[in-house]
Formats: sequence, structure tokens, C-alpha cells
Amino acid sequence: MPIPGLRVALLDLNDGAPNQGMRSLRQLLSAYAADNGVDLSVNEFDVRKKNQVPDSSYQVYISTGGPGSPLDSEGLDWDNRYCALIRDLEQINLSSGGKKFVFFICHSFQIACRIYGLGAICLRKSPAFGVMPVHKTGEGFNEPFFRDLPDPFFAVESREWQVIRPNRERMAEIGASLCALEKERPRIPLERAMMAIRFSPWFFGTQFHPEADPEGMTHYLEKTEKMNQVIRQFGEQKYREMLDRLEDPGMICLTRSLVIPRFLDQAVVSLQETVC
Repeated sequence: MPIPGLRVALLDLNDGAPNQGMRSLRQLLSAYAADNGVDLSVNEFDVRKKNQVPDSSYQVYISTGGPGSPLDSEGLDWDNRYCALIRDLEQINLSSGGKKFVFFICHSFQIACRIYGLGAICLRKSPAFGVMPVHKTGEGFNEPFFRDLPDPFFAVESREWQVIRPNRERMAEIGASLCALEKERPRIPLERAMMAIRFSPWFFGTQFHPEADPEGMTHYLEKTEKMNQVIRQFGEQKYREMLDRLEDPGMICLTRSLVIPRFLDQAVVSLQETVC
């Protein structure tokens, strides 16, 4: 019997920029509903471009990546409304009613870290792009969303900004845990970015793109402009390596099949408990 009324708000923070993330998330949500017999409805909100922010009536919120600075938007109307929504959902979760589940991706993850003061947000020395290794922390080995992923596991990164210097005191204060860090670079004296945080039992976020699929990434990388950009920045060998990694079923396909579906599983179980 389908689970009634699981309503998902898909928050588009791409600011009108072309992207594969929205397509991939739509496909992932559709496949999850079909595979699990979940009566799932999705409404999309163009947060940055059209200042569309949903109310707090949804059970699930998935907030995407996007271009630009996660700092410069502070104080803008859309940013204020977005942050107010997150605070409203947080307060609802502290009550005894039904819970609200939020997944933050990339740009949204950076904004969430800004909201909660969990680290220093800054530009990277150079952009990160491609299929990269992600390392679990001690807390990450106990994270249900990462169960059955190897260490390191692989995920798509596409970012110019990062969150570094975890504020452990603030994390302890709100009950957050750092679940993953970016790849180890022993010869490079730079701080490693935070890659995943459990903000609360109901809020989770990743700096990487767990929704990314080989189809979208291949389409993106094979565009002449992007291909030339990647080769110019990283070299042809790195470009070919990116394409090869997309074909490996143990890399981004595995990450995509586990992280967000398990987040949805958590929401479904919570809804079942509320209905019962």
C-alpha cells in the first residue's frame, strides 16, 4: 500500500544557471517513489532567481547547489526568507509533532554552515571539479547514510567555495557531527574542507553532489567549452580520468544509490510512525 502524502519541496538555488542537478534530483525522486511504492509529490521553488520559498507544510526539503558566494547573499530578501524557513523547520522539529527533514547540497550546505556558525567559509585556492575521494571521519563511520560506502568513497565535486576549520564547540552545542572531509593532500599545506555534516537528527548536508549521475556528468564534460576548460585547468589526463571514473559502478553510482535514498527512507519511516 503506498504511503500517503509524502510531500517534497525541491529548493532550486542555481540562480538560473544551467545545471544537471535539478534533472538528476527529479529522476532520483521519481525512481525512489516507483521502487518503494511511495506516494510522493514534488513541488519546485526557484529560491534565488524568483524569490520562491515554500512554507513549512512539507515533510521533506531538498536544497540544491548553485553558483557564487554563500556569503554575499546574506541580507538579501531571498536569503533572509530561506534562513527563516530553516529556523522554522528547526523549531517544528523541537516540538512533539511530525518531523521535517532537510538535505543541503553544496551551496546550500555552505549556507547552512553559515546559519549555524560551524566553520570558516572561504574561496578555495583553485576550483574543485570532478569525481573525488571523500573520507569518512570517526562519526562518519557511524553515519547510517554512509553505511555500505567504502572509505574513501567517491562523489562529484563542483565548487569554488569551501567550509574549513570545524567549530567543534558550536557543533557540540547544537548536537551536530562532522561526517566527512575532502581528500587527503599530504604534500599540500592546506586545510581540508568539511564534506558532510549531520546538523541534527533531521537535517543533513553534503558539500559534494550525492545526486550526480554518470549521464549528467558525461553530458556536462563532453560539452566543448567545459572539456576545454577542464583540460586547460587540470590537463587531458585528468579529464580522461574523470570520464573513466564515471563508468565505475563503485564510484558515483554507488554514492547516488545510497545517500539520498537513505535520507528519504528516514522521512518515510517517520511519516509511517506519525500516521500510525
